[in-house]
Amino acid sequence: MTEHRSAANGHPAEVVLITGASSGFGRLTALTLARAGHAVVAGMRAVAGRNAPVAEEFARLAGTEGLELSTVDLDVRSQESADEAVAETARRHGRLDVVVHNAGHMVEGPAEAFTPEQLADLYDVNTIGAHRVNRAALPLLRERGSGLLVWVGSSSTRGGHPPFLAPYFAAKAGMDALAESGAAELIRFGVGTTVVVPGAFTSGTNHFANAGRPADQARAAAYDHHYGDLRATIADRLAALVPPDADAQDVADEITRVVGLPAARRPFRVHVDPSRDGSEVVSAVADRLRVEFYRRVGIADLLPADAAL
Repeated sequence: MTEHRSAANGHPAEVVLITGASSGFGRLTALTLARAGHAVVAGMRAVAGRNAPVAEEFARLAGTEGLELSTVDLDVRSQESADEAVAETARRHGRLDVVVHNAGHMVEGPAEAFTPEQLADLYDVNTIGAHRVNRAALPLLRERGSGLLVWVGSSSTRGGHPPFLAPYFAAKAGMDALAESGAAELIRFGVGTTVVVPGAFTSGTNHFANAGRPADQARAAAYDHHYGDLRATIADRLAALVPPDADAQDVADEITRVVGLPAARRPFRVHVDPSRDGSEVVSAVADRLRVEFYRRVGIADLLPADAAL
């Protein structure tokens, strides 16, 4: 069991488990949190297989930079894997303070051409996977009477909705709803919730490069005559909205900032959206409406102090 030092901001270091930490936002966040002084367990699939180079890199950096950074095999599609990863985190560090729900997968193509099984698989990773990790982690956090869930969402949940990404958008919206309602169920246990909302970063992550495609290619081809050119350029159109200085590191920095704040000052929702697709505006309205609704129902005590920010 590790005796933890203080984080770079002077606050006590947190023990953080991150899902989907082999690349993109997850990898950057794992490194940034560890360099800020937190104890980080980076969850990823196939630590001894295809992600072995990432695990080896993390181990090397932990040694050369004196970081509390390690990896654990974690497949969010398996409850057994989630249970084992959480238990191993607690064995290594004596506790668990923060879970960062980052694992996710994107798909691109006409919604009709995705089979129901493909949509179910997408929900399994983006939404149900977070639920599995929560079922493993929340008993520890509830028993301690403290903790934080950080949900890495998407501006697509409430912002612009370009076509041919609908199954991914739907899964991320499901994740957001789970986070939002679940926050009220956890606040009396002292467990906080922050939803971090990245915009459409088209570089610095593998979302677009590794996007899945519809299984029903015949139906997908039926869209080519009317939408072929649009499908071929949708990623470039989104990239054109992103300023040249936009950096995926900004998402990792924001997650690290939130984790380092005192519990009472952690925001409910923050946006990191250089393309400004409107999500921040819609979320501000939606969160204020939720606050008003909770007050009308008489459950305002289930809201954090900054629930409408």
